[in-house]
Amino acid sequence: MTALQPFIHEKTVLLTTYKRDGTPVGTPVNLAVDGDVAYFRTWDTAWKARRLRHDPDVQLAPSTQGGKPTGPAIPARARLLDGEEAKNAGRLIGRKHPVLQRVLVPLFHRLTRKRTLHYEVTPTA
Repeated sequence: MTALQPFIHEKTVLLTTYKRDGTPVGTPVNLAVDGDVAYFRTWDTAWKARRLRHDPDVQLAPSTQGGKPTGPAIPARARLLDGEEAKNAGRLIGRKHPVLQRVLVPLFHRLTRKRTLHYEVTPTA
C-alpha cells in the first residue's frame, strides 16, 4: 500500500503550500493518483503556483470541496512538469474528473488567457 492510497477515490484534497515566512496556506484541488505519484493542475498566476516556485514542500489531506480536511495529512513534494509529462498528467486528471477538468477548467484557462501548469506530487514520508 502506498502513501497515496487514501487519495485514489477522493474527489478533492487539501493542498497545503507555504509562504516565504513559513505560514501554511491550504487550497482545495482535484488530484489524480497514478501509482506512487499524484498530479494536479493550476494556472501560472495562481498564488499556490507562486508559493511552489519558492518551496516545493506540501502537505496533502483528504477534504471536502470547500477545503475542510476530512483525514490526516501526508508530507509530499511538488514538481512542475512540462512537455510529455505535463500532457500525461492532464490526461490522467481529465480522466478522473471528466466534466470539470477535461472541459470546464481548460476552457476557463483559455478564455482568461492563463497558462495551465501541471504538477507531480510525491510523498516524502
